[in-house]
Amino acid sequence: MTDARPCRVILLGMMGSGKTTVGRELAARTGWPYHDNDALLEEATGRTARELAGEGTPQLRAAEAAAVLRALSLPAPAIAGAAAGVVMDAAVRERLGRDGMVVWLRAPAETLARRTLADAPRPWLDGDAVDWLATTSERRAPLYHQVAAVEIDTEPLSPAEVAQRIIDWLRGTQCADDLAPGDR
Repeated sequence: MTDARPCRVILLGMMGSGKTTVGRELAARTGWPYHDNDALLEEATGRTARELAGEGTPQLRAAEAAAVLRALSLPAPAIAGAAAGVVMDAAVRERLGRDGMVVWLRAPAETLARRTLADAPRPWLDGDAVDWLATTSERRAPLYHQVAAVEIDTEPLSPAEVAQRIIDWLRGTQCADDLAPGDR
């Protein structure tokens, strides 16, 4: 347990990978607060992701970076979801590696599309959602891998099983003492 990073679990992955659902499940299991990306974004900017997306990608990316930087300054222990695109920013990647414990949640593009299209409309998914998600996932994969402390494929697992895998991993880190007695 030599890792000196604060116990801030940052859930990172493409839209539809399960960040919000797993984050809530993990919070229920650990007792740690969960901070959703959309709420962090609105706290950081005073605007919603949808409002910012209407202004263009650069404005949205800047706001998403502000949201994840806000998450990385939360008192530990904490759990936060991060927008998938924050990994494109080198300064954010550096902070993720230093101030958070990143869990990369992965799923096949078909699964991501099925999950995201079941929700409200999402930016960038107006055309061929599977193709966009596959291409974007492939392009970002090396960056996700660079910052991830652990990688979990969510496709075959329930949110409870993903949360359990994260807890199992946390047992081997400096965060073990912050886990509920039954999870240590």
